[in-house]
Amino acid sequence: MFNKYQYYLNNDEFLNNQTISSLIKIIHHYPNDVIKIFNLLKLYKSISVFKQLDFSIKKKIIQELPSIKKMEILNNLSVNDRISFLEKIPKNLLKNLIKYLSIEEKCKILISLGYPKNSIGRLMGPYYIAIPKTWKIQKVLDYIRKEVKNSNIIEIIYIIDKKGKLIYDIKIKEFLLIDPNKKVYNLMENNRFYTSFNLTDTEEEACKIFSRNNRLSIPVIDDHNFLLGIVTIDDILWVLNENYRENIKKIGEIEKKTLLNSSYLNEPLYRLIKKRAGWLILLFIGEMLTTTVMQKFSSFIEKAVVLALFIPLVVSSGGNSGSQAASIIIQAMALGEVKIKDWWIVMRREIICGFFLGSILGLTGFIRIIAWHKIHFFNYGHHWMLVGLTVFLSLIGVVLWGTLSGAMLPFIIKKFIGDPASSSAPFVATLVDVIGLIIYFSISYILLRGTLL
Repeated sequence: MFNKYQYYLNNDEFLNNQTISSLIKIIHHYPNDVIKIFNLLKLYKSISVFKQLDFSIKKKIIQELPSIKKMEILNNLSVNDRISFLEKIPKNLLKNLIKYLSIEEKCKILISLGYPKNSIGRLMGPYYIAIPKTWKIQKVLDYIRKEVKNSNIIEIIYIIDKKGKLIYDIKIKEFLLIDPNKKVYNLMENNRFYTSFNLTDTEEEACKIFSRNNRLSIPVIDDHNFLLGIVTIDDILWVLNENYRENIKKIGEIEKKTLLNSSYLNEPLYRLIKKRAGWLILLFIGEMLTTTVMQKFSSFIEKAVVLALFIPLVVSSGGNSGSQAASIIIQAMALGEVKIKDWWIVMRREIICGFFLGSILGLTGFIRIIAWHKIHFFNYGHHWMLVGLTVFLSLIGVVLWGTLSGAMLPFIIKKFIGDPASSSAPFVATLVDVIGLIIYFSISYILLRGTLL
């Protein structure tokens, strides 16, 4: 495809017929031709591609594109995408780029950049319809027809007083079901509470409120109840997507500035090694403790080689249950369903879950040993029943420990570090490996002492 691209480099029809993913691959393969490519792309195509590129490439494009093309891209990016890009730009360059925005877009970006990161102010948009309560319904409908071209969201009509303070909100369908000669206040119910955001609210709080309310948009007010703008469900979906990507990076123990923020093929090999080596070394050191435990109980293995057969089975079950529990708790924390104060409730639930899950796996392992021995698929020796019982009890203990540690680790990290997503699956697995072996060999010693040991 890339050879074909070189041949058709000056053919805009060829480039505009490519998919977004194909264009991104082309740009990553030929970064020096990115300006030429963007000059040939249609606006809708260039916007879609621009949003997916690494920041360094975006910066190069905006700096080197002709003024007209630069103006088109900046003004047609969504507010969120534009803010995400411009807030990383150096201040001296930012001042130069803002002049390419239209007056309306310039106002929106300056307002947004003035609010703290992750605040509602960054998400707020000015597209809403606000009316006084004294208007007749017919006048409202005429006003909507006139203003709808300037508003993407008209599900809710906001009722304001003479000063611009929000006093009520009404769904647009209510205006269609009432006599046009009646006034807006006829639709207003007494003692009804409307949902709203304050400028100081966080994106996390906004996501929770949207999840509890069936709304396409929610108004933003200041401390004096003045209507400033709205936040839409599209904005929240954008936030959730960004948070999801960030959490995935952390769960995989990838640093903040990782390869997921840049093209894998464009990343220098030494940086690729550097970013991955640190965490692997830490995990390796942790796994060395596993070797230490194995050496401590090596005499057990020498006397009863059959014990070694079940080490991967027992230990991996504990690691899997721990990773599963950690993922569930991290997700619950992210959605606001679980807080630090709920640790005791979670612990009790996970102890019960761990016991029954371990019992299920232990019984499965016990049945497997009996079946293999009875059909002569493998001879576990004269004390095969004790071996099966050892595996059964060990799986209960290890899975219980894995579930409990996987569930509690996010609480510990949330308490002392602040980000439960850092308690990644590899870390939980390493922790469970070490303790799991101790549990397995301890139970083996208690049950098999005097027979195999």
